[in-house]
Amino acid sequence: MIEIPVIRWGQPYESLEKADVVHFETGETMAQMHQANAGLVKMDSRKAAKARQLLREFTPRQLIEMCEKAADLFLEAELPLGNGTQTPDEFCEIQSATTGLPLNMAKANMGKIAFVLKNMGATLNALTRGLPLEILHKGFGMEDRGVMVSYQATTDTLGLVLPSNSPGVHTLWLPAIPLQVGLVLKPGSSEPWTPYRMFEAFAAAGVPREAFCLYPGPHEVGNAVLEKCERAMIFGGTATVEKYAANPKVQAHGPGFSKILLGDDIVDQWEDYLDLMIKSVLINGGRSCINCSGIWASRHTEAIADALAQKLGPIEALPTTDPEAALAAFTMEGAAEAMNNMIEDGIQSPAVTEVTAQYR
Repeated sequence: MIEIPVIRWGQPYESLEKADVVHFETGETMAQMHQANAGLVKMDSRKAAKARQLLREFTPRQLIEMCEKAADLFLEAELPLGNGTQTPDEFCEIQSATTGLPLNMAKANMGKIAFVLKNMGATLNALTRGLPLEILHKGFGMEDRGVMVSYQATTDTLGLVLPSNSPGVHTLWLPAIPLQVGLVLKPGSSEPWTPYRMFEAFAAAGVPREAFCLYPGPHEVGNAVLEKCERAMIFGGTATVEKYAANPKVQAHGPGFSKILLGDDIVDQWEDYLDLMIKSVLINGGRSCINCSGIWASRHTEAIADALAQKLGPIEALPTTDPEAALAAFTMEGAAEAMNNMIEDGIQSPAVTEVTAQYR
C-alpha cells in the first residue's frame, strides 16, 4: 500500500490520521495519505522566510535551468512517492483511477506541465514583460528602456489550495520557483499525484526541498494555508470566488464562464471557426475552468447549433482506459444523475431546442 506523508519544509511527516484515496469506480483503496491539521500549518508558517532565503541562494537563471531539468524528470523519470517510487505510466494510471480522467488526458496534462517547465524562461519573460532577470534577484536594476526600477517580493511563500478535477491548473504555480518564492500546497483529496511528483522532480533537479510544504488534509488545512501565506490561490465554485472577492491576498479561480462571441464581422464565416468551437467546449473533457460554456452569434445560430450537435452529440462515455475517451467520469456518487436531471428539466422549456437529440 502506498503511504504518502505530509511534507513540512521538505521533510516527510507521518500523522496518526490517514485518509484513503480510492478508485472512483471500484472503491479500492489506491493509497493512504497522512493528514495535516491547521495547527501544524500555522506552526510551520513561522519558518516561511527560510524558504525564500534558500531559493535566493540561486539566481533566477539557475532556477530556470532547474525547471527545464525538472520537466524531463517529471515526464520520464521514476520518482519517489511516499514509501515507494512511481513511473510516468503508474502516475497516469493512478491519477486516472482516482479522478476519473481518461488516461489519454492524464498523459496530455503531463505534457502540458512539462512544456511550461521546459519553457520557463519564455514564460517569465512574458509574465514580467521582459524584465531583466537580475532585477528579480537584486531587487533593482535598469530596464532595457533605460529606466531604473525596483522589484520587491510581497511574500516569502505562495499558498495554494489545489483542486482534484484537472491537473492542468498546476502550471499556474510553477513560476514561483524561479521567482524565488517558496510553495505551500494543499493537494486535492483525489489528485495529490501531480503536486507530489512535481515536488520530487524539482528536488531531483536541484531545487531545495526545504522550499516546499505539502499539506494533505481537511478543509481547515486549506483555510490555514490561505490565512498564513501573504499571497495565495484557491480553486473552487462561485461561492469560493465570492467568499474571497474582497481579500487582496487571495486569488480565487472559479468555475469559469468563458464564452465565444461571433460578431457581425466574422459570423458569416462561422464554418472557419467550427473546430475551434468544438475544441473549446470538449478539450480536457470539458473540465477546465477555461472551457467554453456558451457560444453566442448575431445570426446563423440554428446552423451553428446543428453543426456543433453533429460533432458533440455522438460522443459516448467510454472507459477511462480507452484511447478514444473524450469525456471524464464523475467521481462523486449521484453527480452524473443530478447533472442529467438538470439538463432534462432545462429542455422542458418551450424556449429550448435540444439540438443533439437526433445525433445521439
